[in-house]
Amino acid sequence: MHLYDGHFGGMHLIWWIIWFIFIMWIFFIPVDIPYQKTKKESPLDVLKKRFAKGEISKEEFEESKKILELKD
Repeated sequence: MHLYDGHFGGMHLIWWIIWFIFIMWIFFIPVDIPYQKTKKESPLDVLKKRFAKGEISKEEFEESKKILELKD
């Protein structure tokens, strides 16, 4: 029984296709997977973002920051 006489050529091709699909799946998997745990933002992070966007004034930022630091 010879493995390279043409009888198993089709199965060999199928395994190459399976490996190719598997490797492509690993490299091109979406970064943002649903139900993936994400880093939860702290209240201070949210406050900093709001200040950076201009939604709150410097005085509001400082007052809120003091309140948050008292809670920690």
